[in-house]
Amino acid sequence: MRLSRTGIRVGLTVALLLVAGALVLCIPNAQAIAGSRQLLTNVKPQWATAQADEGAAPASTTVDSRVYLAGRDAKGLAAYAKAVSDPHSVLYGKYLTPQQTQARFGPTGQQIDAVTSWLKSSGLKVAGVNKHYIAVGGDKSAVDKAFNTELHNYTKAGHVYHAPSSTPSVPASLGSAVLTVTGLDNAPQQAEEEDTLPPPSTVFKDMGPYSTYYGSTIDRNLPSAFGRKAAYVIKGYTGKDLRAAYGVRKWTGKGVTVAIIDAYASPTIAADASEYAARNGDAAYEPGQLTQVLPGDYNGISQCQAAKWYGEESLDVEAAHAIAPSADITYVSSASCSDKDLVDALITVADNRLADIVANSWGNVESRETPDIAAAFDQIFQQGAVEGIGFYFSTGDDGDSVAKTGTKQVGTPANSPWATAVGGTSLALGKHDTYEWETGWGTQKSVLSKDGTSWTDFPGTFTSGAGGGTSTLYAQPFYQSGVVPDTLAKANGATARRVIPDIAAVADPNTGFLVGQTQTDPDGQQRYSEYRVGGTSLAAPVIAAIQALAQQAQHGVPIGFANPAIYQRYGTSAYHDVTDYPLGQGQAMANVRVDYVNTYDATGGVVTSLRTFGTDSSLHATVGYDEVTGVGSPSAEYVASYARRLSGR
Repeated sequence: MRLSRTGIRVGLTVALLLVAGALVLCIPNAQAIAGSRQLLTNVKPQWATAQADEGAAPASTTVDSRVYLAGRDAKGLAAYAKAVSDPHSVLYGKYLTPQQTQARFGPTGQQIDAVTSWLKSSGLKVAGVNKHYIAVGGDKSAVDKAFNTELHNYTKAGHVYHAPSSTPSVPASLGSAVLTVTGLDNAPQQAEEEDTLPPPSTVFKDMGPYSTYYGSTIDRNLPSAFGRKAAYVIKGYTGKDLRAAYGVRKWTGKGVTVAIIDAYASPTIAADASEYAARNGDAAYEPGQLTQVLPGDYNGISQCQAAKWYGEESLDVEAAHAIAPSADITYVSSASCSDKDLVDALITVADNRLADIVANSWGNVESRETPDIAAAFDQIFQQGAVEGIGFYFSTGDDGDSVAKTGTKQVGTPANSPWATAVGGTSLALGKHDTYEWETGWGTQKSVLSKDGTSWTDFPGTFTSGAGGGTSTLYAQPFYQSGVVPDTLAKANGATARRVIPDIAAVADPNTGFLVGQTQTDPDGQQRYSEYRVGGTSLAAPVIAAIQALAQQAQHGVPIGFANPAIYQRYGTSAYHDVTDYPLGQGQAMANVRVDYVNTYDATGGVVTSLRTFGTDSSLHATVGYDEVTGVGSPSAEYVASYARRLSGR
């Protein structure tokens, strides 16, 4: 297979950033007039509190910032983004090209010139100017002057970072031209000056015994769990299995392009993807079917653990191709795992309309999302909606996040009302790939006792599960009204808010996908090998690929921002209504897994453990919409429903 490289660089090429409009942050985005200044109320981070204030930052403090431009008709853009995505609107599906979007909603030359002139007059050095943002840098005194604030140092999680001590502002005459400013604080990460990618990580190998299909292999000598003997895990599903599970054998994704965004780029992805397809019965890649868009250089390599992203890329590419074998795949690499670089990668897709569907298996928790970055994400997604591009995000693998962060919260950017949040399930396929059931993905682990007669601490401790829950930042979007129960929408107060996920697919690594990747063996040699993997990092490309099939079924008409159409189908046979107890309320289940302690061979010993199904922290998959699987997982009727083009199209 030939892997071609598209001649687009991730850098100062950015897409139109537009005001959130009808779907907004609960933090006020509308700027308030304060004398001759206009406040930027979505810039100062929440952690910059009086209690954490360590006083003025040193005069030597420097800042690299971006001043994003609001455009000439931000409200109009928001309204159009909603209308073009709503199946009940007369504008549904009437997408614009990037050029039309810019001409209709982009900033004027006068706006760009005025903002640039003001920044220079404040003492900031302008590093780059384009029709979407202005990149600037300078010392503390210039930043304080430009934004009428003072940079202070603050303690955050045992570290000291600088941030504005008061709400930044811009001259009132420029208020309508400026959307937001990023980079006035330096948490949580600073880029490293690195540009050489490392070799693949140390090999990970699965260990049997395996079931050939769910429940096929049972060791009667192992102790029981939940009143029955548990079967061994499967070796890993392949595209053939998942296409059968979700009833999509009829379609291939021909004519549709799926973009995948991750950080960095695996040096062996072309060879690995071809090898995987050949070994597992997937269609061979056509010349140019898999392309990549790479940045000019990389940064943050050590901080972001760059080599670990190679496995993410392998999973996303191979899963998407396995389910949509005729779809084109464009891999777009972020220069690092930082928000700034990931925003640039998203923008590259939108500004050049590189794809119809974009899969993103990355994110963070909501408490770490600063309002300025949230605004930037939202507006990229709005541009995508106007142009017929849908963005799909994994919801995370830590359930309600309490175990990791101490706070119950959702993931971001999956929390955006303009993104499709993909949750996770555990999937049981029977003999001949018959769909048996799915539960919400949530795992508790207990280890076999030394004498082999019991499971220690049964049912064990929570290890991982699909992310979900209620946002504290976003109001409830129109498409969730009447579908999401108030018990979820109002979990954080009297106001209904955004709840995730929207839809779900297989994610449990114990019922996961077989992936192929070149890894570094203990002898230092790099070799291709296959192993089972999961997480909502699997669910996101699975759903993205199924959406490619749906777009093909819809006569090639882009689905665009999919949430209104996804919720329009709620309560129909388009979905499997996934619950935690598919065998009956209270009938819990588990499977058995054996692992190498050192991850690659038995020299370090092995461990046998029991892994439960449907035990996702404090989250529950219930009848109807729920905070683990959303509206459910796609059934065979899901893609078929797009072929009929529902009324309102």
